[in-house]
Amino acid sequence: MKKLTLLFLLSLVWLPNIYAQIKRIEPINWWIGMHNPNLQLIVYGKAIANSDVKINYPGVRLVKVNKVENPNYLFLDLVIEPSTKPGKFQITLENAGKELAPYSYELKSRDQHQVKAQGVNSQDFIYLLMPDRFANGNAKNDVVEGMRERGVNRDSMYYRHGGDLQGVINKLDYLHDLGVTALWMTPVLTNDMEQASYHGYANTENYQIDPRFGRNEDYRKLGAELHKRKMKLIHDVVPNHVGLNHWTILDKPMPDWVHQWKGYTNTTYKDQTIYDPYASTSDRKKMTDGWFVPSMPDMNESNPYVQNYIIQSHIWWIEYAGVDGFRIDTYPYNDLDFMAKWGKALINEYPSFTYYGETWVHGVANQAYFTGGKTINQQLDTRLQGVTDFQLQYAISDALNNKMDWTGGVNKLYTTLATDFVYQNPLRNVVFLDNHDMSRFFSVVGEDIDKYKSAMAWLLTTRGIPQIYYGAEILMKNFSNPDGKVRDDFAGGWDTDEQNKFTAQGRSDVENDMFNFMKRLGNYRKNNAVLQTGRMMQFVPEGGIYVYFRYDDQKTVMVIMNTEDKSIKLETERFQEILKGRQKALDIISGKQYTDIREFSLKPKTTVVLELQ
Repeated sequence: MKKLTLLFLLSLVWLPNIYAQIKRIEPINWWIGMHNPNLQLIVYGKAIANSDVKINYPGVRLVKVNKVENPNYLFLDLVIEPSTKPGKFQITLENAGKELAPYSYELKSRDQHQVKAQGVNSQDFIYLLMPDRFANGNAKNDVVEGMRERGVNRDSMYYRHGGDLQGVINKLDYLHDLGVTALWMTPVLTNDMEQASYHGYANTENYQIDPRFGRNEDYRKLGAELHKRKMKLIHDVVPNHVGLNHWTILDKPMPDWVHQWKGYTNTTYKDQTIYDPYASTSDRKKMTDGWFVPSMPDMNESNPYVQNYIIQSHIWWIEYAGVDGFRIDTYPYNDLDFMAKWGKALINEYPSFTYYGETWVHGVANQAYFTGGKTINQQLDTRLQGVTDFQLQYAISDALNNKMDWTGGVNKLYTTLATDFVYQNPLRNVVFLDNHDMSRFFSVVGEDIDKYKSAMAWLLTTRGIPQIYYGAEILMKNFSNPDGKVRDDFAGGWDTDEQNKFTAQGRSDVENDMFNFMKRLGNYRKNNAVLQTGRMMQFVPEGGIYVYFRYDDQKTVMVIMNTEDKSIKLETERFQEILKGRQKALDIISGKQYTDIREFSLKPKTTVVLELQ
């Protein structure tokens, strides 16, 4: 009995040594020589809160140990002095006079030769893809043991299909050939959710690539391969929410790590309440603090620990993988005060870095409200550089599908662009026809090739940063009801595919015609600054005909859009303000030379792009 009592007492002495151990620290590493010397480590382990923390490394100062409600967490405030050398150091916990197993933490040298943080701007042409649905370059990671959703089923739109980062790397030359200069993928972080994990918008880790897409090293390799081709990497970030299985949600550091309600409360999706001068406080709170969906807890971005966690994880990916720009998911649902702080932190570290926000709202003023510069009497400067320009997407759809009247048809397009004065810099806005949440535009225009080419001609010649959705160049189609229908696999991305539409031989004649149309225009845009940064002049539409110009000191490009169902003859005398007597022009698409454009004929529902000679 005495021996049993003694063993029990000894076990109590050793309890801290058994249980108080560090399981993880994030960020998973850091770098010396960063602009901001401050670093907050989130330290996680069973019952570590009562432990003393020891760090002994030249140039690293432990300023404060923050204890929170959950005893499994400590938040360590460090200062990394400019003189600090790269290397590993031990973070040691001491409990009841006993040192527990140390945790080795690394400070790395910044890779001065790595291309990163270039920024994405109006010189670029963005290609959006969903890695799970684009190409499978490594079948070995299709199924990963331990993941909640393990199956691969290409016959179902709801399951994973097996596409990965290596598959994307294998197809970069295809994108380069098309004239693409920037790649945006839907989120690639670990998304360990029970279902629909392929889309990535409910991440469960902040510092790990989903193993079914590959490893962190594969993502870094993707950035390097893009940069070799003079292309850029856009990282899709989701500061507003995480997945319900995120490790900090399964064991929250504190109750207000996420927004909590008495019962489940969904966001209202009413962006108007953010800027409505008459909105109720409760409506505004539901919009910003309500959960996007039940499986995506809403992060409390007013919590300083949450702020540091988000900001540092985003900086980490820029530094580690050479990210050039961010696309910010569900921007209006974020805490705008925090997003202003977030933007300042990024630009302080990387002055050339750029980011744009998803603003799926209705109305130019609604959209502009979320942009930086306080241009329309906002009470806060969000510092948001650009937006996904949904208003122009609505307008081009109206222009091609509806007859012109005082407000609709092509007048909608003209009027929307005429309100660009509300933006600090409209060239930063991303213009697009469709994306992973919307009906494919080829279906929106009734699979009318002429209308579709008109849309693409407009997209690649109007102001801003053009973006296409994967497969747009080969006429992929469908309506987003449900959204899985617009997320089909790119044929040829899997070894077992019967057709390979990455090659001319695998495409039909009409698909090749569309691909070549976009390739010619995409590469012309890439090689001609006039369509990137040139000024714009548009003329009031008449009879369904819309004419605008892009021009700089070297070149002038004229775009004529006929939205009518009949051929037209256009007298160009009206445009002499910019034509200045020039009569010769080159058709960018067909290569046809015109010796006299004083009167120009145009077929129904077509658009021409002319370089004035």
